[in-house]
Amino acid sequence: MSATETRSLPRVLSLWDIVSLVVGGVIGSGIFLVPKDMAAAVGGPLLILAVWVAGGLLSMFGALSFGELGASMPEAGGAYVYLREAYGPVVSFLFGWTLFLVIDSGAVATLAVAFSSKYLPHFFPMTPVVQHVVAVVFILFLVTMNYIGVRSGANLQNVLTAIKFIGLVGVCAAIFIFGKGNTANFVQSGGATASGGMLGAFGVALVASLWAYKGWEAATYSGGEMKNPQRTLPWGILIGSVICVVLYVIAQLAYLFVLPASQIAVSDRIAAQAMEIAVGGIGASIISFIILFSIMGAANQNFVCSPRVYYAMAKDGVLFNKLSAIHPKYLTPHVSILALGAWSIILALFSGTFEQLFTYVVFGQWLFFGLTVAAVIVLRKKRPDLPRPYKTWGYPFTPVIFILASLYIAVNALISQPLNALAGLGLILLGLPVYFLVKGRGSRG
Repeated sequence: MSATETRSLPRVLSLWDIVSLVVGGVIGSGIFLVPKDMAAAVGGPLLILAVWVAGGLLSMFGALSFGELGASMPEAGGAYVYLREAYGPVVSFLFGWTLFLVIDSGAVATLAVAFSSKYLPHFFPMTPVVQHVVAVVFILFLVTMNYIGVRSGANLQNVLTAIKFIGLVGVCAAIFIFGKGNTANFVQSGGATASGGMLGAFGVALVASLWAYKGWEAATYSGGEMKNPQRTLPWGILIGSVICVVLYVIAQLAYLFVLPASQIAVSDRIAAQAMEIAVGGIGASIISFIILFSIMGAANQNFVCSPRVYYAMAKDGVLFNKLSAIHPKYLTPHVSILALGAWSIILALFSGTFEQLFTYVVFGQWLFFGLTVAAVIVLRKKRPDLPRPYKTWGYPFTPVIFILASLYIAVNALISQPLNALAGLGLILLGLPVYFLVKGRGSRG
């Protein structure tokens, strides 16, 4: 057995690192973008706040279930490992395949493009060519920071999370202090009405909020590098999720303080508009500055966490063996990190391609979320002897509610965008020939 095969990932991530991964990964651009869609859907401010709370509770229900799985199986790969143990290697491979092909690499690509073409030009006007160069440099910087050590990537994440947390809290404080708003906006819609039936409108807004909350699940991918993961992982995910819910509700209240729901429903730049009311023209610059760090933190989370999935797949022999390599000096899955960076750069340079692909995988992505949480129920019956130092609070109600929500989102995508949903299913199933090809070649040999 070679040194590469005996080398393992070091357990260096603390509880704060996991909280930082969750908060830094969840808070990207969602809180600055989705309030418009939510207000347009449900109309009333109390309903908008109810959607944020409901989305946060659903996310925490999912986090509780992931916490049990992570504490029981604290390995690199997270959700991939849970799916493998519950349903077998094919389902888990299709999850990892979709994660690499579009979900995480595509997220990095769009974040890089947004950084270079939507927000950085607010400070430095750039030509399209320069914007593409900046997007590539953005990705290469994150690749380098995570290549040279998980501690390096985690430290960067901690700094970025602290900046965005302090920045978002500061923005909310500035709006409340200087905004001269109206607390009546917390209960009065200002003329906004729900679009369609209330149940359907609430569902549309809930989907928007769940997109804003997405990202807490990625922390599980780094389970093999956590100190005391049986405690660190469940508590880190839960604490991080609670922080995100509280921040989102406070931010929404700040927006409502200076703008009624009817105006939020038509505002493409709600945060900048609210800050402009509070502090004048400099408000847009402040928001753009904070969003730059939010974007980088969300992208960096992918590099800290996602390569561990490809590393675990390669160790299982369902991806090419090179992806399981650990750097002799830095002790990182460096080939997997490079692979994610290379594919993200390709998608960034042809971002329109990714944006089309991403609409295809909404259906499958939420199916995987539901399947992963359902693994808590499956494994309690299939593996009753599995050590469970932490058990899901509210079991079986909390996982069942999350599973139903995931099914709702997947079915809604199938009904509202049947061609995209079916194309997404086809994209996922394209992984089957890859799986059997790699297995047939005996990639571990």
